[in-house]
Amino acid sequence: MTNDEQGEIRRSLQGDHEAFESLVRRYQRVIYALTYRMTGSAADAEDLTQETFIRAHQQLAAFRADAKFSSWLYRIAVNHCLNWRQRGLRREQVHAEWSEGQSYNSDSDQKLSQRVQEALLQLDSKQRAAVVLTTYDELTHAEAARVLGCSETTVSWRLFVARRKLKRLLQKSGGASDE
Repeated sequence: MTNDEQGEIRRSLQGDHEAFESLVRRYQRVIYALTYRMTGSAADAEDLTQETFIRAHQQLAAFRADAKFSSWLYRIAVNHCLNWRQRGLRREQVHAEWSEGQSYNSDSDQKLSQRVQEALLQLDSKQRAAVVLTTYDELTHAEAARVLGCSETTVSWRLFVARRKLKRLLQKSGGASDE
């Protein structure tokens, strides 16, 4: 690791954003190339490159100077790519299972799905976001809180209120049983 690099890391840890920008500029192309090779998609590679540098910035204090900074960045990028691939495989599996199930779904199942969607659209947007992120996208309350920029308690409260309202709306439309 060069002295310039060590200085930029040290200054970044002290809050110098320009020093971290310098590190990003130095490694952006190689990290992008890595993520592109891992994904085969320019758009996904851009997202993963950005996520890599965000994570690196968040965890810069954990960087041990006994390793090369580039190796540390590569590890973060590869882990992001592997996680991206796993999420993609899970998403494909869910879509495949859903599409297979669609051919066997009865009209009543399709009507219920439509009523649930209509009820979701009647929720306050923040409550709807909490439901979609935790129920459909399977994020934890902590992950949803980070996405929504609020506390876990707020997410929990929004879910509580949203579920009560959804239950009322679905009962009113004849689309839910008394659970």
